[in-house]
Amino acid sequence: MAAKVMQMKDNLDVALHDNSKPWTAVLANIEKTTGVNRLYIFLVSVALVGLWLVFGFAGQLLCNSIGFLYPAYVSIRAIESPSKNDDTKWLTYWVVFSIFSVVEYFADFIVGWFPMYWLMKCIFMVWLMIPTDFNGSLILYEKIIKPYYLKHHSIIDTTLNKAQNEAAKLLEKHD
Repeated sequence: MAAKVMQMKDNLDVALHDNSKPWTAVLANIEKTTGVNRLYIFLVSVALVGLWLVFGFAGQLLCNSIGFLYPAYVSIRAIESPSKNDDTKWLTYWVVFSIFSVVEYFADFIVGWFPMYWLMKCIFMVWLMIPTDFNGSLILYEKIIKPYYLKHHSIIDTTLNKAQNEAAKLLEKHD
């Protein structure tokens, strides 16, 4: 168990020193200014965000910002990169994010009954975007969304085509 924790610490430390990540310069500056190791700065920041999500004001705003800002930034970077693998990863994230947002809208009453909802949602959003084989968006897409899509896409496509044709007819009549 201790070896696994040390491995996780080492992996996190490598990620916090990765110059290709947007947070590296910020953490380096804070580390230089305070003299505190960036790993501890990160861990304290995560703890403070967690406490804020449970007890603080505007937990919903903070949670949704975490689930939106970083993925939006790296999605733009992915679009601008020559590789298409990162495009697929982030497009998959946005599909899962969108489906979750629609489901969450209809299950909004849960928020009032579940005191740590924003913390749990934030952990879920981070799981959807983590850059590992255990990436939540890829897992949920492969296990739930893709099979459902493959089973029902022809019916949905037919319905959408009919709706598009009807809309075109209405527009032609209007002109």
